Amino acid sequence: MWMLCAALLALGSVHSVNGDSKAVTTTLTTKWPSTPLLLEASFLQLCRCSRHAVGQSDYQTVVHISDTDQAYYDLILKRASVLLSPVQLNLLKFALSLRAYSSTVHSFQQIASNEPPPPGCEAFFNVHGQTSCDAERLKVMLDDALERPKPYLFKGDHKFPSANPDAPVVILYAELGTKEFSRFHQLMLAKANKGLITYVLRHFLSVRIKTLMHLSGYGVELAIKNQEYKAKDDTQVQGENDPVDEVQGFLFGKLKTNYPELKEQLKELRKHLIESTNEMAPLKVWQMQDLSFQTAARILAAPSVDALNVMRDLSQNFPTKYFKGTLGLQPGDSALFINGLHIDLDVQDIFSVFDVLRNEARVMEGLRSLLVDTPYIHDILKLNIQPSDSDYAVDIRSPAVNWINNLETDGRYASWPSNVQELLRPTFPGVIRQIRKNFHNLVMILDPTLENTAVLISVAEMFYSNNIPLRIGVVFVVNDSDEVDGMQDAGVALLRAFNYIADDIDSQMAFDAVISMLNRVPSGGKLKVEHVVGVLEKRYPYVEISSILGPDSAYDNNRKEGKAYYEQTGVGPLPVVLYNGMPLQREQLDPDELETVVMHKILETTSFFQRTVYLGELNSDHDVVDFIMNQPNVVPRINSRILSTSRNYLDLAATSKFLSDWAHSKIVFLQYDGIIRPVTFWVVGDFDQPSGRQLLYDAIRHMKTSNNVRLGVINNPSENPSNEKSLIARAIWAAMQTQTANNAKNFITKMAKEETAQLSVRAGSFRCLYLDSCHFLFLCVPTQVLKQLVNVNLRVFMNCQSKLSDLPLKSFYRYVLEPEISFMADSSFAPGPLAKFLDMPQSLLFTLNLNTPESWMVESVHTRYDLDNIYLEEIDSVVAAEYELEYLLLEGHCFDVTTGQPPRGLQFTLGTASNPVIVDTIVMANLGYFQLKANPGAWILRLRKGRSDDIYKIYSHDGTDSPAEADDLIVVLNTFKSKIIKVKVQKKPDMMNEELLSDGTHENDSGFWTSLTRYKVLGFTGGSKPEEPKQEKEDVINIFSVASGHLYERFLRIMMLSVIKHTKTPVKFWFLKNYLSPTFKEFIPYMAEKYGFQYELVQYKWPRWLHQQTEKQRIIWGYKILFLDVLFPLAVDKILFVDADQIVRTDLKELRDFDLEGAPYGYTPFCESRREMDGYRFWKSGYWASHLAGRKYHISALYVVDLKKFRKIAAGDRLRGQYQGLSQDPNSLSNLDQDLPNNMIHQVPIKSLPQEWLWCETWCDDASKQKAKTIDLCNNPQTKEPKLQAAVRIVAEWSNYDQEIKGIYNNFLEEKERGTTDSYHVISNRRIQLTRLKSLSWNMPV
Repeated sequence: MWMLCAALLALGSVHSVNGDSKAVTTTLTTKWPSTPLLLEASFLQLCRCSRHAVGQSDYQTVVHISDTDQAYYDLILKRASVLLSPVQLNLLKFALSLRAYSSTVHSFQQIASNEPPPPGCEAFFNVHGQTSCDAERLKVMLDDALERPKPYLFKGDHKFPSANPDAPVVILYAELGTKEFSRFHQLMLAKANKGLITYVLRHFLSVRIKTLMHLSGYGVELAIKNQEYKAKDDTQVQGENDPVDEVQGFLFGKLKTNYPELKEQLKELRKHLIESTNEMAPLKVWQMQDLSFQTAARILAAPSVDALNVMRDLSQNFPTKYFKGTLGLQPGDSALFINGLHIDLDVQDIFSVFDVLRNEARVMEGLRSLLVDTPYIHDILKLNIQPSDSDYAVDIRSPAVNWINNLETDGRYASWPSNVQELLRPTFPGVIRQIRKNFHNLVMILDPTLENTAVLISVAEMFYSNNIPLRIGVVFVVNDSDEVDGMQDAGVALLRAFNYIADDIDSQMAFDAVISMLNRVPSGGKLKVEHVVGVLEKRYPYVEISSILGPDSAYDNNRKEGKAYYEQTGVGPLPVVLYNGMPLQREQLDPDELETVVMHKILETTSFFQRTVYLGELNSDHDVVDFIMNQPNVVPRINSRILSTSRNYLDLAATSKFLSDWAHSKIVFLQYDGIIRPVTFWVVGDFDQPSGRQLLYDAIRHMKTSNNVRLGVINNPSENPSNEKSLIARAIWAAMQTQTANNAKNFITKMAKEETAQLSVRAGSFRCLYLDSCHFLFLCVPTQVLKQLVNVNLRVFMNCQSKLSDLPLKSFYRYVLEPEISFMADSSFAPGPLAKFLDMPQSLLFTLNLNTPESWMVESVHTRYDLDNIYLEEIDSVVAAEYELEYLLLEGHCFDVTTGQPPRGLQFTLGTASNPVIVDTIVMANLGYFQLKANPGAWILRLRKGRSDDIYKIYSHDGTDSPAEADDLIVVLNTFKSKIIKVKVQKKPDMMNEELLSDGTHENDSGFWTSLTRYKVLGFTGGSKPEEPKQEKEDVINIFSVASGHLYERFLRIMMLSVIKHTKTPVKFWFLKNYLSPTFKEFIPYMAEKYGFQYELVQYKWPRWLHQQTEKQRIIWGYKILFLDVLFPLAVDKILFVDADQIVRTDLKELRDFDLEGAPYGYTPFCESRREMDGYRFWKSGYWASHLAGRKYHISALYVVDLKKFRKIAAGDRLRGQYQGLSQDPNSLSNLDQDLPNNMIHQVPIKSLPQEWLWCETWCDDASKQKAKTIDLCNNPQTKEPKLQAAVRIVAEWSNYDQEIKGIYNNFLEEKERGTTDSYHVISNRRIQLTRLKSLSWNMPV
């Protein structure tokens, strides 16, 4: 109340103002219905308490005794608290707020729907393919169950522990907490405990909740839009008139209710707060220079409890905060660390951060259960993780290594740069930099007579021939006996032949000869002397072979050294492959894996070298190999007993009943003080026998020489102990229990001596020393307990930037995240999390963007307003934007095992058993990348029927949820994070010479190696095509266009109408779905039916590895040019791009059939006839004039693409590569969609279209308008004329088109109100199905 009074008093001197609060709200819901919280909670608990599996019956009555939503929620937490620690319980609340496991629950629902459920069953069970909900039938179904194949179980299934793994599998589909579940669960548990069945639970909802489920964990940006060119639609929108109750934290609705007598004063206060919030005035450059430091000072000056709130407020509302003359936030380098783990903010989302928090809490609780104090826990977490076996390396600077190449001196690498600073040059993730330095060294230690030597050598040859920046060396381990020569031993013969050719010519020729020798070995055979002799006789017919291989040979170089090096390094059985001295694992030497493993090693170590170069630890003058070999992980010899992290721990408690009883008693150790020692020696023996006592005596003697060891003593009697037979052991145990460490050590040392033990046994008694108190040593003694449920130690470092010249943040931002589920006053669930932008300035033009996790594909599903042009002055109260999570992403890589290259043009489909084709994709040449989209569930991945399935078969797969031998690949999507799989394919024997993209001419192949060593990227198609289209081509004009915002959608509809009115050829429009408004998507089927055209919506998410654009307009420009090779199916030969703000005056069939003369695409050059615009023609001088070298600069408003040629020459890969390099500079690619193809004109040629194909008033004179085939409404930098005004003035027919479309749209609205528009959707859908090119949004089941 005092705050309200203070505010009203302060208002006394303020004049009355006019204003109203404007707001923007954003919500995001899932495509699937809301899932019960009880089922979501079960997943976190089952992950935490796997032993409970499906045995938890605590929840069986939750649903029935909970009257309200809040009581239901509280009861879940109450039952969960029995199983979870307080920290884990808080994480459960957070997970339920995030709805992190909703996708997992829905995936089980989708799996159950594929069974399908028996009619009328609320719960049912499946026994080897037979389903029923009658418990009486279970016994009958089990009798013959083993005669049927077992069902496939997924990794996420809840499987009850069973003592009989061969028992029949019974899968129960039921909803946890219901009576049906309780009844079946008890029945299944009873049978599982008897070993009669293997019991698996899958969640199943017989009745789905109809309410939408709101998500959190995403950001919403309200960006200030440039108003230089007016791009607002003048169509009036009737919007939602929801009042905005909150203004700057004051809830005026509640205040007016509680204080009706202050109604007028509250009204004045509300107006004042609104008006003061919206005050904005630009700052001078000098005023911005120190904003970064002012921001940091403001945050640091705030009380510690408020500092985070201050920082959040400044960053989220920066424009108004800065304009009011307070502070600015430096958006420079930012980093987040959790317990020392770096969280990459570019790729991590809240769901992965939640996983990190959960895992860290699990580790900390584990340490806490070991009685480790809280301060020590933080110290332990700071320790470096013990490196794996492969992290240890041996020194490769040995004369025994025969180096095949040297990147720093060989002529074949002379064109590569040698400066190590090239490592810091921006490029694609996954691209291997070609630098003339020996950063990467591969050494193979081989016995030439082993069968797998030839395969490993062929892999090395592949690296070498493809110019991979990899230095290759070979160590031959052969018989080193002087009595054995090359005429007797094939290994010695190959070594001597290699040395002879290396001396005579060079190592490369010697390596080539070795490959020829090994190629002569038949499959499954071994190298013989005659194979070596055959190659030498062919290549050196004039040389006496015995002089090379015989007893008097002078070519025994490295024979003894090679074997000595192998034995000295201790790297294990042959063959051995070392990468920078680190031995690869045995399973990684499979030829199919070795290529991938080495490439991954190169990419991983590149980041290490980048860091050392950046920090100045490595420069171009250093010897790179010496630098690598001086690292701390390089050892003289790899001793697996010492360095291996795969340790075999003895289960000491299970050795005997005596040890089991001992293990459950108090453990004591022999050490000199209470300090924790890092190493524990366990001495296990029968101390009543001489051998056991000798072992104990030696261990105690070792303790005297080491300060880091403690001793654990376990007596392991060889027979049942008795008082008579265990005198020595009991004496030792008594001393350790009762004496100080020093006294116990002295006593046990004496007792372990044989003469003392024999004397003691004969005497039959001991004289024990008893001190004042007993001394017990424990692993760690707790001194305090955690005082908070979640103890977060947060440190924020301000990374300021000086002398700012531009506003660092030009948008408002909200991150939608709630720590716990909230409830209404009536104890029902609150509507859900949403982003709220309150008290926004009204004079600015905003555009709304969503910042979601990388694996989410969202679309706008409901709003009346133009989210691309939000102008609050023209809006009554609230702009409510509703988005929907449409799909999750499935990513993968595919390779041909025969060639090692990606199968360009291979197509995959994703679907179910009943509907095998729901979405499809094309495999790219770049790293074999592909991407698909689906909702949570179990999906089947197949090669598409047609040429893909005819030519290829699936060879192997990794990361899927199917057995290795399965023909169909089952992929389960059950999290909000993307899933990445790897698929290897192989051509069928009778299709070895067939090519997917071949049309009878030779393909310019661009394979795996080329994609790694050049600037190339990945991509995928977003369309959905139920079957591979027929090879016969239809006479269709395919037109591609993009639009965002109501004005450009209005232009787009008029452009479509102008196209249709000037052609008799069937037209199919392709629209980028990402930025289309709900209004357009709702109206387009109706318009398609009225005018008889086809259309398809294509959609995908900008790849995370491609440099991201931040402005919406630049993102749309990128979609126009960067992904032309992947947006459309292979059946589309040519595509025309027509800008939305264009008017067509001719038949576009003429442009489709235009001869491009071998070029992949054709553009229209910029006009040069309007002379008064010469000062604006930037391409006539400077960089562009020299780069084009007399060529034309082309406009991107209209172009035609020969997709077959475009894919053949890998034009998309080249464009993306150039974009990745140029886009790192914010001053380049100002007009991305046209600067990029013009910049690449020398690599990807452009066919210049005749000038009449595009007329633009800005650049073309009035006389040429008569011949114009299309008119584009270009922006005029001189007049800045608004688009709508220019359209009416320049194009005579534009207003008629506009009125015609408005009439059609009004008819649509009338029919929608009458409920008669559904027929149009059905007819349109059926017609598009007949063309076998359906819109994806109509095919994907929920």
